[in-house]
Amino acid sequence: MARYHVAAALAGASFSLLVILQLISTFGLPQLDFLRMQYGATVRDSFANQIPIKSGVPDLKALDDDGLYLLGVGKADITGPVVEINMMGYADPDQVGSGLRQRLYSRAFIIGHVDEPDDRFVYLVLDTQSGDTAVRYGVLQGLQDLGQEYAVYGQRNVALTGTHSHSGPGAWLNYLLPQITSKGFNKQSYQAIVDGALLSIRRAHESLAPGYLSVGSIDINDANINRSPYAYLANPAEERARYESDVDKTLTMLRFSRANDGKNTGALTWFPVHGTSMLGNNTLITGDNKGVAAYLFEESVRDTEDAVDGFVAGFSQANVGDTSPNVLGAYCEDGSDEQCNFEDSTCGGRNEPCHGRGPFFRVKDQGAASCYEIGMRQFLGAKALYESLKGVGTPVRGSTVKSMHAFKDFSNYSFAHPNGAIVSTCPAALGYSFAAGTTDGPGAFDFKQNNTGSPNANPVWSVVSGFLHEPSELQKVCHHPKPILLDVGEIERPYLWTPNVVDIQLLRVGQLVIIVSPGEATTMAGRRWKEALSKEAETSYLTEDEPIVVLGGPANSYTHYIATEEEYNIQRYEGASTLYGPHTLNAYINVTLGYLPYLSAETTSQPAPGPSPPIYINDSLSFITGVAFDRAPFFTSFGDVVVDTAVSYRPGATAQATFVGANPRNDLRLEGTYAAVEQYVKPGLWIPHKDDRDWSLVFAWKRTSSVLATSEVTLTWEIEPETEEAIYRLRYFGASKTPVTGAIEDFEGASRVFRVGV
Repeated sequence: MARYHVAAALAGASFSLLVILQLISTFGLPQLDFLRMQYGATVRDSFANQIPIKSGVPDLKALDDDGLYLLGVGKADITGPVVEINMMGYADPDQVGSGLRQRLYSRAFIIGHVDEPDDRFVYLVLDTQSGDTAVRYGVLQGLQDLGQEYAVYGQRNVALTGTHSHSGPGAWLNYLLPQITSKGFNKQSYQAIVDGALLSIRRAHESLAPGYLSVGSIDINDANINRSPYAYLANPAEERARYESDVDKTLTMLRFSRANDGKNTGALTWFPVHGTSMLGNNTLITGDNKGVAAYLFEESVRDTEDAVDGFVAGFSQANVGDTSPNVLGAYCEDGSDEQCNFEDSTCGGRNEPCHGRGPFFRVKDQGAASCYEIGMRQFLGAKALYESLKGVGTPVRGSTVKSMHAFKDFSNYSFAHPNGAIVSTCPAALGYSFAAGTTDGPGAFDFKQNNTGSPNANPVWSVVSGFLHEPSELQKVCHHPKPILLDVGEIERPYLWTPNVVDIQLLRVGQLVIIVSPGEATTMAGRRWKEALSKEAETSYLTEDEPIVVLGGPANSYTHYIATEEEYNIQRYEGASTLYGPHTLNAYINVTLGYLPYLSAETTSQPAPGPSPPIYINDSLSFITGVAFDRAPFFTSFGDVVVDTAVSYRPGATAQATFVGANPRNDLRLEGTYAAVEQYVKPGLWIPHKDDRDWSLVFAWKRTSSVLATSEVTLTWEIEPETEEAIYRLRYFGASKTPVTGAIEDFEGASRVFRVGV
């Protein structure tokens, strides 16, 4: 969703970020009260609600060289600072990280031609809100620095996608608008993503071996809904009649199998659902529902005979724009418990009380139970499909592996509309309904969705908006019927707020074509885009077999939303956040159709690279303070137990201990862990049972005195009902920063031992 909160956005730069931040402080931001919801649980349906596999009959011809590829998978930690950094997604400056529920990862998938080293591509799935211009630049620079062996990877064949989680640390994006609520750019947050992405690519590259690909799909009916059905209904009735649902329910999987022993090395899936299961009041870092799905999948194949050690499961986004994981719908949290207004998602004329409800919305856990449930539903569908592909699936055939990439300036791109008229895109701008947010995270200050007329919100925002940059009459006409709130594409002080130059990228292996989208395409926008490329690929005989087209993103940069023209005219959140005007979708379709021939088997060239976007890594503003030093309270040491566990617990209970802590930003413990549950084996021997990867183990940090620089860490283990009866302990791994010298010193802490059993 990435609703960069309008209060911050409108406060935006009386020509400097200091003034922006002062305006934020002055006008304030909404405090979303999710804790007033009444208790009540729902029961997860069985897998019977999911439609059987839709895939082809096995084709033995694929088991020759025509279906043999060079395949590699890799995974690496990208968890940035888990405390004191604003979280990326809901754009609330008060949503600052306080700990970790689940580590974040980059998952890399490499597909290459067995005989042509240059014909390969890397598809990255990052547990981040999106791809990013600067992050991708850093990854490409890092690949160059790795030497000649990695020279095959570059601009044309590296796709960097985000799972669209809204519960990861922020402050790593290239442009100013998303930096406002995070108080600027943070190199530590940025570098963790770049370094982890690079490591995942290296691991995938080192695992390259001949193998086979198979593709299939399954419908998952209970993991997403449309959060803007009123806008969806604006699409032509005859077009809507072709589909059973107002969101895509299909999960598509690409399974990777090794040729020498038949073992599976990975699975890459595409399914559209927003990473907004964790709510706006959550402050624990997670990969949201797709992080859960990937974790469950990888755990499910651990130590199985048909999967390799290090199996990687990637859960990529698809046409996610108008989807929501809050599958029970949107209701008024104002005491009425009524459904929100259908047209503009308001309650009594106000949008703030309107919230989407996840499966366990009554549980007061900041969305954790609902998040796990939606992740579980994706995992169950994916695992059923994975198992079925052993015997029934569509082999990917044809030795062709191709990729293309180009930059395109969308501030004024003219092209022939499908109706024959010559139209153009516009410099980026956001409408008033952008500030209204969505039912996954409402905005404030009287903004409402479905706003195409004269804005009737608090008039101060019109004044502030014009003060930042008054759009020209030409810009207003170009974006009509969008009433422009933020003319972000024409603001260059102190540097660009959003991109005008967009990434265009397509990938192909055999009959599979991947659209790498820099923005969040809505359900119908994605359908049109995929259908247009599929028809062109078929009529131009691009592929030998019937083409299969998938869409992944938001990738490489972040260009907000891509709505259909009909949805754009309604000007709900998705339309108002479609940056380049009403013809944005058709522009993307037009450009990618023009580039499709670069995926043909005979092509050896690439399109002109286009205008390079600016990179602000070294020029971004930052008002994020570092760690000065840490101190343990008098008469204590780092790692000492403040509050210990009980001596025994039953399965299903919660074990907890609090320690004298230090700031986790001193050491991100990448590829390691802050917390662990260890199981006793014999004197002197404990084995790992849980760590930061596991959803059930929570690491929480709290500053106890800013003056004295003291803090505490609480470890919480939500003991699973199936936990083995045994003796356990909690372990804390930290690092403190010493005064004066600034040296970083590691330390450890351990709870008492305790028994888990009936």
